[in-house]
Amino acid sequence: MDRHAPQPTSSIPATENTVWADASPLLEAACRELRDGELVHGENFNLFAAMSALEIMDPKMDSGIISRYCSVDEAIEDGAAPIPISFDKTVDVQCIIDIMDYLLACEATWHKGHSLAQTVFSCIYLLRPDRTASHALLDSYCKVIRATCKAVVSVVSDARTHEEEDLFTMAYGLPLNEHGDDKCLSLLNAVEENISRQLRACKAPSSKRKLLEDIEPLQANIDLEEGYCKALLCRIRFRKHFFHVLTCMKRPQGRGMELARKHIAACISELESIYKSAEFLASNACGTCEDGMEDRTTASGHQPIGFDSSLNSRISAPTPPRSIKLLSWKKATEYFEKLLHDLDFICSYSLDPSLEVLLRFLVQFQKSQPDLVARAHLQLLLVQDGKLYGRDPIFAVITRAAGLPEVAKNHDIQKNEYIIQLGQLVINMLKILCTNAAWQRRKLGKILQDWRVIYVQLELAFTKEYREVSNTSDDESISVRIFKQILVWVEEQTYWIAHRFLMLGFELDLYAPGEYCMVYWYLYVILIKLAEKTHLKMSATDGIAKRKGKKRKDSPKDLARESRIPHAVLFLQCQICLAEGLTLLLAALRNELKILHSPSPFNSEHERFMQHFELLQKACIPDHVSYPSFKESTAYARFSTIVMYNYFKDAQKIAKEIKSSFSNDPDRLAELRRLELVAEHNSVALNVICKVGALDPSLKVSLEFIHHPCFATAVVKRS
Repeated sequence: MDRHAPQPTSSIPATENTVWADASPLLEAACRELRDGELVHGENFNLFAAMSALEIMDPKMDSGIISRYCSVDEAIEDGAAPIPISFDKTVDVQCIIDIMDYLLACEATWHKGHSLAQTVFSCIYLLRPDRTASHALLDSYCKVIRATCKAVVSVVSDARTHEEEDLFTMAYGLPLNEHGDDKCLSLLNAVEENISRQLRACKAPSSKRKLLEDIEPLQANIDLEEGYCKALLCRIRFRKHFFHVLTCMKRPQGRGMELARKHIAACISELESIYKSAEFLASNACGTCEDGMEDRTTASGHQPIGFDSSLNSRISAPTPPRSIKLLSWKKATEYFEKLLHDLDFICSYSLDPSLEVLLRFLVQFQKSQPDLVARAHLQLLLVQDGKLYGRDPIFAVITRAAGLPEVAKNHDIQKNEYIIQLGQLVINMLKILCTNAAWQRRKLGKILQDWRVIYVQLELAFTKEYREVSNTSDDESISVRIFKQILVWVEEQTYWIAHRFLMLGFELDLYAPGEYCMVYWYLYVILIKLAEKTHLKMSATDGIAKRKGKKRKDSPKDLARESRIPHAVLFLQCQICLAEGLTLLLAALRNELKILHSPSPFNSEHERFMQHFELLQKACIPDHVSYPSFKESTAYARFSTIVMYNYFKDAQKIAKEIKSSFSNDPDRLAELRRLELVAEHNSVALNVICKVGALDPSLKVSLEFIHHPCFATAVVKRS
């Protein structure tokens, strides 16, 4: 660096031996001259120094070591967590409510992935259970908090969804299982009853107050008595009902779901009361308050007593000691409201034994982007003791999904090692579908090869085992029919996973506009295979049902009914038309108008194709599909040809025709309406582009997801 160069204006002060200069010309020259493997570095900062530098990471992982206290005892001796908090009962109640609100913010922050030691257990009162025994209100509340944390850790650990957030279940030896915590509800009920009596006493008319004079008030100010009683009661009741929700949902085979819904409704009601109490608490808060409702960590805006987020940094080595930013009290209440609605959605599920219905439920559930705790509860509900809902054997689930008769679920074929492996794949798939979208997509892509392999293994095993039976018998044996149906279903399920994999890419915003053409082309290919296998499975199922019926001469009406395409296949056909229409529209825009074609300076289109579809390609899903076949399919797309056969009109027509078939399925009906809107608007856009596109250079075409999260709508404008 030139020592005599003129010093530029900089906010970074120069040292005695160094001044700052603009390094842009040097870097530009280096970019032109450097060869592979060469580095630019200064005399005082080389590669070794760069590799040895402290890496600043996510606050969940990064750490600093500054802490006020070296131990909990030191903090207590310094008066950080007094009991009682104040000899003024009004101040004591205010501080207790602040502690409750701050713990709510800590708990929500913990659920979002931060460590338990830095959030909930930054509360000194939780770390020393013996000290709170003399304060019934604080003691019972601390007990239910510890019991709740233990229940949540247990659920997430059992579901093994904590891999998404490694810090979540690490308790670092914290007092999660203290003596007496199992009696938290009885203690909380006693405290609730006492405060309820105090509330009734302060609300009683003057004629009855003499009868209630023996009831000691909550605090000294009679004008504030009712407000503080109500504020405490809604917080206590929320805790009680939330703990009931967790225990009910953990009952085997979904037996506690109906009761859990009642407690969820009570929790939501109490949350509303908690939120309404904020105005009263803020207006009567004493001392300095946090600025702005959005950033407050308590309803009153007052900083709570008895918390130190860095306290556990020295006593728990693995804990990231740096102080973290908690969610605000308002965001914490919003988080719990959403969590409760997600849990209610789980409890409302009918535990349908149909795998197809279950998969649709899982996809629908994930649309609300549920957090870790809700997804862990769902996974534990679905898979218990290697069975669906803890009651249905996986082989029975598979035979039902494959369209086989009920008697097939008891066949000895279920003892085949590859059938057992297939059952494990189904269980793994259900667990993966309960993870977050990014984790889910990554895992689904990886298990595609397992599904492909199990198909080949099943095909070889059954062909070898039953070849003689098939050759010597005129009628197919039951075993042969079972394995044939299962093989068709395995293929169908494999393409369903591939379809879900591609759709998740849209939800995660993984595709650039210039890549939509290849994505919709691959989606089109997958959908065709999925529709084909679904139709084949349903046809075989209908054949089995027909053989069960009486043999009689088929009437023309029966033949017409049999020749109809099933509505489930037409539903897929609607998506096929949309995917094909979007593929050809985008290809024509690129070929003729050079729109939505943005070559990357870093990698070629072929490389991007492999980056997006490598996992599908490795699993040969589908066979004989590659980048050259994509180029061949789209290289000659022209508006003059695609306007003659408008795929969007076909999609629109199919959607209208099958709507009535899904009148009892609101989710699929809503999906059909979205697909119909996409088809309608894209059909209009295609006509506009064909009429004026080549003649008007100012025409701008963009893709927006305004009607459907995965199928784009072309928007045509003049610049």
